Amino acid sequence: MSETKDFLRTIVEEDLKAGKYEQVHTRFPPEPNGFPHIGHAKSIVLNFGIARDYEGICNLRMDDTDPTKEDMKYVEALKDAVKWLGFDWGEKVYFTSDYFGKLYDYAVDLIKMEKAYVDSLNEEEIREYRGTVTEPGRRSKYAERSVEENLDLFERMKNGEFEEGAHVLRAKIDMSSPNMKMRDPLLYRIRHASHYRVGEGWHVYPMYDFAHCLSDYMEGITHSLCTLEFENNRDIYDWVIETLGLEPPRPYQYEFARLNMNYTVMSKRKLLELVEGNYVNGWDDPRLPTIAGYRRRGYTPESIVTFCEQIGVAKANSTVDVAQLEFCIRDDLNTKVPRVMCVMDPLKVTIVNYEGSELLDASYYPHDVPKEGSRKLPFSKEVYIDRADFSENPPKGYYRLTPDQPVRLKHAYIIACKEVVKDEEGNIVEIKAEYFPDSKSGSDTSGIKVRSAIQWVEVASAKPVEVRLYDRLFKCEAPEGLEDINPDSLKVIKNALVEPAVVDEKPDVRFQFEREGYFYADPVDYRDDAPVFNKIVGLKDSWAKKEKPKPQNKPKQKAQKPVQKEGEVAPMSAEEQGRFDRFTHEYKLNPEVANTLARDAKLADFFDEAVAVYESPVTIANIVANEVAREFKEHPDDALRFGPKEVASLAKMLDEETISSKIAKQVFEEMAKTGKSPETIVEEKDLKQISDPVQIAAVIDDVIAKNPENVAKYKEGNQKLFGFFVGQVLKATGGKANPKVVNDLVREKLEA
Repeated sequence: MSETKDFLRTIVEEDLKAGKYEQVHTRFPPEPNGFPHIGHAKSIVLNFGIARDYEGICNLRMDDTDPTKEDMKYVEALKDAVKWLGFDWGEKVYFTSDYFGKLYDYAVDLIKMEKAYVDSLNEEEIREYRGTVTEPGRRSKYAERSVEENLDLFERMKNGEFEEGAHVLRAKIDMSSPNMKMRDPLLYRIRHASHYRVGEGWHVYPMYDFAHCLSDYMEGITHSLCTLEFENNRDIYDWVIETLGLEPPRPYQYEFARLNMNYTVMSKRKLLELVEGNYVNGWDDPRLPTIAGYRRRGYTPESIVTFCEQIGVAKANSTVDVAQLEFCIRDDLNTKVPRVMCVMDPLKVTIVNYEGSELLDASYYPHDVPKEGSRKLPFSKEVYIDRADFSENPPKGYYRLTPDQPVRLKHAYIIACKEVVKDEEGNIVEIKAEYFPDSKSGSDTSGIKVRSAIQWVEVASAKPVEVRLYDRLFKCEAPEGLEDINPDSLKVIKNALVEPAVVDEKPDVRFQFEREGYFYADPVDYRDDAPVFNKIVGLKDSWAKKEKPKPQNKPKQKAQKPVQKEGEVAPMSAEEQGRFDRFTHEYKLNPEVANTLARDAKLADFFDEAVAVYESPVTIANIVANEVAREFKEHPDDALRFGPKEVASLAKMLDEETISSKIAKQVFEEMAKTGKSPETIVEEKDLKQISDPVQIAAVIDDVIAKNPENVAKYKEGNQKLFGFFVGQVLKATGGKANPKVVNDLVREKLEA
């Protein structure tokens, strides 16, 4: 069991002690409409982990109620992810589609109880009738239909007699409920689509709120664990079960914070855009946060499970640093994998006073790793070192090979440079060196002191490999779109060289290439005659930020708020809850953004004033919750140089695609500094987004002309280079080119 007991485990323990349930029974219920990602891993570890810790059961259930998006390939990907992470769902995978008949019967029961009715309002009218947070809704006139008419219409809906949208089945609850989810929620809608499992048999499909709670009940689930966005849905969950009078024991829903991670997107829509737009090479691209991507990159299931357990389970949303996940894989591999040598950028060294050859003994593991294993390293007078390990004019603190500074070849001898050989253009092509015979590692009697040992491979026995250096897919902490893709997220080195044991003896599939990082033999592209290694992670966090200076002479606070316990969040006041409900229901804001605005009256007022100027609540809310909130925080006592009107103008320019989201941040920073209007800033700095296909096409032609080799590789099938060309075009236009237009034109020109 986990060392730290989270609030969900506390609930489970209390229920078991009270005799509420004989055995804990959880479930992992994903919708099979995409490949599972690291957020799913958190839910898998939580649900299966609680079942494991309390000797219970966890079901794997596919929530497959939308025939337009689901596919068997996603089912297999989900099963594979659960199994790879080390969990077992038993003999049966459950499907909500298996319950369609029973769910339909439950809906009929509600109709007979006069607790559900067939509504014929259109979507816009349903939204209008629902009311607002401050105004109650009004019930549809169709709610007065008789039980017989409702039963007849519902059966005809099931049989496919009506067009999509003609009717829906709604629960009859309370159109004045403060929880707008309870204002006669939809239970069924018409869909004329073939279901990937049940085929053409159904023309009505249950909504999540109806199917989920009943599927839990039918499977004997005790604790239904959902992420926070379903908190308001809990009332429907309880209403359905209680109204139908289902016999106990019954399940209860509990919510926890979903996983948000910086430098990462986990929206299924955005992941699909990356895959289908060829910005990455499929769902298992090692740069994606999918389980398949992490697996192909070389992450171990143990490292991901450890990460999920470390971040814990909280009641409030927050963002986890991706560096914590990277730490977990480093920590896991550090004591497991063999250390070997790889030369990424070979520079030949000829040891002029060495003759013959020998095999050197070299351990795979350092002394502090409780593991044994070694190999023989071929050594002769010709070796390759990494070009970065020699400097003709070394900077201060450079401890590797120089004309005046000897260095040790790791596991071998100390060498000293005697001559630097250059080509006609002045490039260094070879180093001639001498070795010290009595300086052999393990029996060194030379007395020569060196401050560094460098990697090397013997020329005659070195094995060529392809090395793929993967980095973070996005270059900013909170990526918003394709323009935030890191153009250096993948670098391919074709001429890297490794010591022969790596390929010939294959002591492992994961290695630490000394001083370079951890690497994995690509499970898809690796061949004995063409080895390919993926970089899993570097030896240290190359993205680490410098520590921010602490503010000096900070005034003492008169009073301090009580400290919140880890994982807890202060409850909203009635006023804050009212704002939150209005923002989420009336304006359809993301719950996290709505939470930020609702808890700060000043931000909320700013947002309302901006929306009154220009009605684009989602765009404005994102600007206010991030950029404006930061300005308020950094300048609490200073008047802002801009107001709601200027933010509204900025949002309008974004919506109309006058500027890109990346440029919008630049414009906002200038607004904050100067007080100028966004229109003036864009005009003065010529920041308008370029959407003219003719203008963009000219830039693309120039990029293609400058990269003939990459064009040839793309046409030969290397689809990964598509993102390279898009990135180059965006870079050439200073980020002003419309990404959508660039994407379409680049594909058109490369495939012409």
